[in-house]
Amino acid sequence: MATETAEGWDDHLRGLTVTTFASVLGIGAGVAAQALAAGPNDRLGLYLLGAAVLVQIPVYMAIGIDVDDFGVKEYLYIAFITFSLWFVSWGILLTAETPL
Repeated sequence: MATETAEGWDDHLRGLTVTTFASVLGIGAGVAAQALAAGPNDRLGLYLLGAAVLVQIPVYMAIGIDVDDFGVKEYLYIAFITFSLWFVSWGILLTAETPL
């Protein structure tokens, strides 16, 4: 009902926030890999991906999302979305030979 007060994040807003933040960090890691890595064989790109995945949980806790409810499925989802957008964005930038 409209008169009920909501405490915390509802499921839809939490899912939207997690998906958006994982996507933005994945794209950011891809752009950073293009700017900082020497090429596709440089492991710095993987380190940036790992940092983008690991930094998310403390950020979610800081903004008030209850990460205690996260299971293996949610952690794999976060890692997969971040990896996918990192891979696609860095792949596009490498193929276009875009200097940053």
